[in-house]
Amino acid sequence: MADASDRSVDKAAQEMIARAQDDDIGLAWDRYDAMQPQCGFGQLGICCRICHMGPCRIDPFGDGPQEGVCGATADVIAARNLVRMVAAGAAAHSDHGRDVTHALLQAAENPEGSYLIKDEAKLLWLAEEFDIPTDGRQTNEIAAELAHKALEEFGRQEGEVIPTHRAPQPRQELWRRHKIMPRGIDREIVQIMHQTHMGVDADYRNILMQGLRASLADGWGGSMLATDLQDVLFGSPEPIRSQTNLGVLKEDYVNIVVHGHEPALSEMLVEAARSQKMLAKAEQVDAKGINLAGMCCTGNELLMRQGIPSAGSFLMQELAVLTGAVDAMVVDVQCIMPALADLSPSFTTKLVTTSPKAKMPGVEHIEFSEDEAMVVAEQIVAAGIENFPNRRDSRVQIPDHVMDLIGGFSAEYVHTMLGGRFRPSYRPLNNAIIEGRIRGVAGVVGCENPQIPQGYGHVTMAEELIKNDVLVLVTGCSALADARAGLLQPDAALEMAGPGLREVCEAVGMPPVLHVGSCVDNSRILIACCNVLLEGGLGEDISDLPVAGAAPEWMSEKAISIGFYVVGSGIFTVFGTPHPVLGSENVTRFLCEDMEEIVGACFAFEPDPIKAAQLMIDRMNRKREALRLEPMMYAEAAST
Repeated sequence: MADASDRSVDKAAQEMIARAQDDDIGLAWDRYDAMQPQCGFGQLGICCRICHMGPCRIDPFGDGPQEGVCGATADVIAARNLVRMVAAGAAAHSDHGRDVTHALLQAAENPEGSYLIKDEAKLLWLAEEFDIPTDGRQTNEIAAELAHKALEEFGRQEGEVIPTHRAPQPRQELWRRHKIMPRGIDREIVQIMHQTHMGVDADYRNILMQGLRASLADGWGGSMLATDLQDVLFGSPEPIRSQTNLGVLKEDYVNIVVHGHEPALSEMLVEAARSQKMLAKAEQVDAKGINLAGMCCTGNELLMRQGIPSAGSFLMQELAVLTGAVDAMVVDVQCIMPALADLSPSFTTKLVTTSPKAKMPGVEHIEFSEDEAMVVAEQIVAAGIENFPNRRDSRVQIPDHVMDLIGGFSAEYVHTMLGGRFRPSYRPLNNAIIEGRIRGVAGVVGCENPQIPQGYGHVTMAEELIKNDVLVLVTGCSALADARAGLLQPDAALEMAGPGLREVCEAVGMPPVLHVGSCVDNSRILIACCNVLLEGGLGEDISDLPVAGAAPEWMSEKAISIGFYVVGSGIFTVFGTPHPVLGSENVTRFLCEDMEEIVGACFAFEPDPIKAAQLMIDRMNRKREALRLEPMMYAEAAST
């Protein structure tokens, strides 16, 4: 039996892992162990199943075949496999954006329905960007036209994806010069699938450049629209107090865990769970109330807007069921483990799927639709209430671990966070970087992976960065890992941050690690970079800034798309484990060296989170030198 501490750094997770071992229940870590040794060809990215002449494998040692049946080399095979991951990741994020756009259209066309426009100021800002007239028009009329124009971005065939024009002018010109400016969100994904079909593109560089173009359609298109339109519908986040970890579950309450990525349903579940109608139903089954908790990125969405506590991140979905206290787990799309279907009945958890894109055999399906959002939400909450009496109290074991946090920062809120409402500005942040209080800014994002002890990469990297006066922005599972470690509290700056960063955090009252949203909200980090440039004094393009990105525990195809658009935007990015391309020296060299000459940034692969953090710090130092910024104000104290 494996030591639970080798599987997660979190005490609550360790407690549930030990429980699973005692009950002989297999978890993601056990299934990972059962896969060993994993396919070496797949890990190196040099196996191909694109046509039925294969599957073909290239011998990494040079003694066996060096070409597939069609003649494809390791370079072509690795490049095709990688950009197909980009296509899948971009499709997932962008389809999320499309669904949110439909919800906005529903709100606009049915003002008496479930959805309302909660951020009219952002709606008007977006209307101006999309050249939509606003004078003398009703809010719903403006929202309807915005929704239609946003939907056109997905199917656009010519021109340029409109939100890309938020990027600095030098960056836009670079994208046009290299022919990677995205023309339409769906178009770039489709082109990847065509270009990598058997017998089409055999130039690995050309294939990878299309991967860049499709990823930019994600980061500056589908994901950015998803974030913006969610703000319009559900409100732009502002700092809010909440809690995280499995201890947020309550023994005497109906516990409903919302897991997945799209907030259109989960926002309605919050309203339903708070309604007197549902609370009365809960009272009838002798429950003290209804406790809604988030899981994964839907949890992040609810946390940053509603203050709903998060029960955990990707690798904790099975552990939440193991508590025996979850009466219903409601899932939509992305990062849902099929293993939940077999595990849930053993602990009397009702698993409910809600998306027509994501069903499971033998699992109750209550299909969500925007036009009946509240009706469906009430039906789901009622199902959880009805299941409460079935809970076997002897099986309930809720870990006594809860951590306070502050979440919900956005690129827009930084104006008032640093400059105050009287004089909102990015100037204090720019000055802190220029004067050497803050070395730079890091975006640490991504998933969890049983290959790495859960949370170790995220937390260790964040601690190393803030110790060296780097302000850290986090999203997705990375944000939740750091939250469980206490890094999303202002006190963390006093205990762990370098003297310069600590000084800034104390002045503002903010944590040294800022929660900026779910995985689709990485676009907020791009906008923050643009705002820093607009404020002045730190260069002309994103690639000039002392910033870096990282995904220390990545596992999803979405992470590959995110990494591509972050690097394509000019930000050096470190992945904790390599992309599956090491079987091709040329593709590896392109990612880790050649991209620097093309887009002003590249990837690095480094499994040690402290070494990876140092790579990011070295990059920031070089950018500071190029900008001729002041030396770090407390350099001697920091090195001591």
